[in-house]
Amino acid sequence: MNDAVPLIRILIADDHASFRSGLRALLGTAGDLEVVGEASTGGDAVAMSARLQPDVVLMDVTMPGGDGIDATKRIVEASPHVAIVVLTMDGGDESVLRALRAGARGYVLKGAQRAELLRAIRAVAAGEAVFGPGVARRLATFFSPPVPSRTMPFPELTEREREILDLLARGRSNAEITAHLGLSPKTVRNHVSNIFSKLQARDRAEAIVMAREAGMGGEGDRAG
Repeated sequence: MNDAVPLIRILIADDHASFRSGLRALLGTAGDLEVVGEASTGGDAVAMSARLQPDVVLMDVTMPGGDGIDATKRIVEASPHVAIVVLTMDGGDESVLRALRAGARGYVLKGAQRAELLRAIRAVAAGEAVFGPGVARRLATFFSPPVPSRTMPFPELTEREREILDLLARGRSNAEITAHLGLSPKTVRNHVSNIFSKLQARDRAEAIVMAREAGMGGEGDRAG
């Protein structure tokens, strides 16, 4: 042991003994890491974290005795200085977001390369947050600003009915709508009647007002 380089003390929390053993062996190849304990349940992870005060907990999500997300929340609340890296097979968005809300500083998928895992452990021990490449890409997409979109007015109308209502709002007559859309006069009359009914508009003028207030009609001619 080199006293000049403080070891990063690690608690492994996973319900599979073989995985814990393999992980312990892998971490043992790094000179700056020390596994100080192993927990097989969420409850044990909480209790051992309180007793051992590790620098980093490698936390599985699915375990008996309380899942890893719940255990993460309890550990962070009791010992904020303990950094949690969720190490799991579950890369779903819901699991990632739950882990973040619980206070995890890292999220790495099982099967990650040794270098990636070691980098994550060292980063969270130094106070950083780190996520595996696949998780990071999804987080970037999830938290990116949404693309502005206009809410479609009158969702109760069909696409054709909205098209005809837009033309009504532009001041077009039934005959003009018939010619413009290539429909029969009877079909246009039926669509107009359905529009009035769905919007509960008393007449053409009220439907036009409603459409214009919703932003339809553009800069078309005003109805006479």
